[in-house]
Amino acid sequence: MKLAIVTACPNGMVTSVLCARLLDAAAQRLGWSTSVEVVDPQHPENQLSAETLAAADWVLVVKSGALDLSRFAGKRLFLASPSEALRDSEAFLLKAAVDAREQVVATAEPAPATSARPRLVAVTACPTGVAHTFMAAEALKQAAQRAGIELQVETQGSVGARDPLSGEAIAAADAVLLATDIEVDLSRFAGKKVFRCGTGVALKQADATLERALAEGRVMDAKASGEGQPGKAKAEPKGAYKHLLTGVSYMLPMVVAGGLLIALSFVFGIEAFKQEGTLAAALMQIGGEAAFKLMVPLLAGYIAYSIADRPGLAPGMIGGLLAGSLGAGFIGGIIAGFLAGYSARAINRHLALPQSVEALKPILIIPLLSSLFTGLVMIYVVGKPVAGMLTSLTHFLDNMGTSNAILLGLLLGGMMCVDLGGPINKAAYAFSVGLLASQSYAPMAATMAAGMVPPIGMGIATLLMRRKFAQSEREAGKAALVLGLCFISEGAIPFAAKDPLRVIPASIAGGALTGALSMYFGCKLMAPHGGLFVLAIPNAMNHALLYLLAIVAGSLVTGVLYALLKRGAEQGMVLESRRVEGSL
Repeated sequence: MKLAIVTACPNGMVTSVLCARLLDAAAQRLGWSTSVEVVDPQHPENQLSAETLAAADWVLVVKSGALDLSRFAGKRLFLASPSEALRDSEAFLLKAAVDAREQVVATAEPAPATSARPRLVAVTACPTGVAHTFMAAEALKQAAQRAGIELQVETQGSVGARDPLSGEAIAAADAVLLATDIEVDLSRFAGKKVFRCGTGVALKQADATLERALAEGRVMDAKASGEGQPGKAKAEPKGAYKHLLTGVSYMLPMVVAGGLLIALSFVFGIEAFKQEGTLAAALMQIGGEAAFKLMVPLLAGYIAYSIADRPGLAPGMIGGLLAGSLGAGFIGGIIAGFLAGYSARAINRHLALPQSVEALKPILIIPLLSSLFTGLVMIYVVGKPVAGMLTSLTHFLDNMGTSNAILLGLLLGGMMCVDLGGPINKAAYAFSVGLLASQSYAPMAATMAAGMVPPIGMGIATLLMRRKFAQSEREAGKAALVLGLCFISEGAIPFAAKDPLRVIPASIAGGALTGALSMYFGCKLMAPHGGLFVLAIPNAMNHALLYLLAIVAGSLVTGVLYALLKRGAEQGMVLESRRVEGSL
């Protein structure tokens, strides 16, 4: 049998490629010959030719969103979503081959009547702007397709906004869904019904989130800020914590770049940067003296930006720079950010000015008064006490006994595995990153090692007990292994979302063990990201082999525990079918 496979997932190119490869492999195992196309509007030359389509016995289209089907007219066609195609690929292909029907529509899919289908627009954004942002968008797309909802999603990731919402799309939408863990610009949604939740909620409860967005959204007025709006899911980060996450999200690229540059300077020797004019000295100057000095001002500036919008940015960065110069470090930067943000917002709300000078408020009056207030408080009230506290904390971390080190490693390791990239995970990571500026490198090592354990453990479990996992889960396990090696904890989310009561405890057990072992071995990591690939940089890690041992030990604990606790694939399918029947 000849099969043409076409995958099109505009909000998740990774999903398109993954679907194409898994379905191609499943078809090959069935003895079919295949032709594969991953739809990419930027590369139309990769489309399957008319001759290839004509030679195919039938066409399988896996998509989320609209797709022109006119070129498949006259062919037997089967349409499916990515979640349907990946559940059990071989069984899905056999069923699709039987159910495929001739495509008689010679034009693009007709747009459904606006009165028949509700319309939603959505924005997804997480602190790091990588995994949760795009996974939540894809989950919402698939849920909308199942529910018959017309949905357009804008992802605000680490590379900027993708698929930005147009003014026409926002105006035509029945409601706006903001699945965000950080503060985003809300001005364009004034007058629309808005519902807010975290990316984790949208990812794990996509169907319910869409229903709540339509039913519980509240009209946002032009002056409303995000934290004061009704129509919010309980799991969304609120208030001070959300502002902190916003600051951390903008700070992370600076920390990662600076940390890796510092680690690269150590390639030439730990003390090599002290020789002026050398490449090692230049790398240290860029990473340690420039990037790391900007770390705290960025953190403070964007905390204030999250609270007071653009007028808070300058006072926040000034306060953050003062925190660094006073020795108050990242703790002082956090305090400065909140001082600047709340003072700027208070001035904006309560300072009444004549209409003739009102325009000067955001560019002159608020930055001036807020910067003056923040700076004076930092210099005369906050700076010295916080600097002393940070010095004491650094001294404690550098000189703590074995028992305290193990306990800290247990705590950080367990936190990294509780919610796999969620608020608790980010809190542990932000704490460890902040200590890098104080030359405390052991917590960073424990944190990164523990964060690698859940996805690696899931991959190990799928290898140890293959019979307990469906084919799609075994393929997801391979991907999780790679993501784990890169320190992307979110690689374990597909398993945690499906079986949280077993995956989360197993992950916490392995992560806590790894964190404790890393601290016990005295491992210190100079770079804040990169996974195992950082170990290729000489001198970036002081005890590389022991560090690997800690990661292997925790990953094995997680993998073996979950392999033993996991229900078999057949039993799991029976339970899943019962759940689906119950929901119907």
